[in-house]
Amino acid sequence: MRSHEIDYQIYGDDLQMVEVELDPRETVIAEAGTMMYMEPGITFEAKLGDGASSANGLFGTLMNVGKRALTGESLFMTHFTNQGQGKQKVAFAAPYPGKIMAIDLDEANGTLICQKDAFLAAALGTKVSIALNRRLGSGFFGGEGFILQKLQGDGMAFIHAGGTMIEKRLTGETLRVDTGCIVAFESGINYDIQAAGGLRSMMFGGEGLFLATLSGHGRVWLQSLPFSRLADRILANAPSAGGASSGEGSVLKGLSTFLE
Repeated sequence: MRSHEIDYQIYGDDLQMVEVELDPRETVIAEAGTMMYMEPGITFEAKLGDGASSANGLFGTLMNVGKRALTGESLFMTHFTNQGQGKQKVAFAAPYPGKIMAIDLDEANGTLICQKDAFLAAALGTKVSIALNRRLGSGFFGGEGFILQKLQGDGMAFIHAGGTMIEKRLTGETLRVDTGCIVAFESGINYDIQAAGGLRSMMFGGEGLFLATLSGHGRVWLQSLPFSRLADRILANAPSAGGASSGEGSVLKGLSTFLE
């Protein structure tokens, strides 16, 4: 099944959105809850899976849905279709501060491996499934476990990352990366986990016990602010966790103390 050919425009800097322009009868699929707005000619429907597995019948659809359940994502994906006359637009927003990257899967040799919460939207015809990590160490210590998402097709896909996203192209060399900073990589990249260094560095270096190693030939996308790191900082500074009170040292702090 060939993917629909969609046009798009990405807006914003640190809180981005992507606006997709659909011709009549064209469809874009998206994770549930990511839609920002849509024009009158757009209709949407929640369906089991991505729609690309329907060619394999009910069994193929159920297998695809079962794989999505393993990633912790919703069993349903939302299909947005232009049922009107002329071009119509639908927009999707990033779930937290960061960047949206548009990737042509045809240029990525038809396959992209990404972290399980990176996928935002894609042209209909894109197959969204899982990639099981074959290495035991990578599964236990790789941050994303044994399960990564696999996007397959020949159309446009949109992924999201926290902070700033950077693209690197490997031509046989090896790149060592914090496990949470990996967003996506092409199928020609080998993914493994290695110890961060000596015992002292592992325990007191602040970089975690393990680092991911990426090697081979292909492109890699990295993020500067993994959501897990952002969440840890917020929790560490929350009053209930022993952190500083909100608005400390400000007029807001004095007002909150007075109201208490």
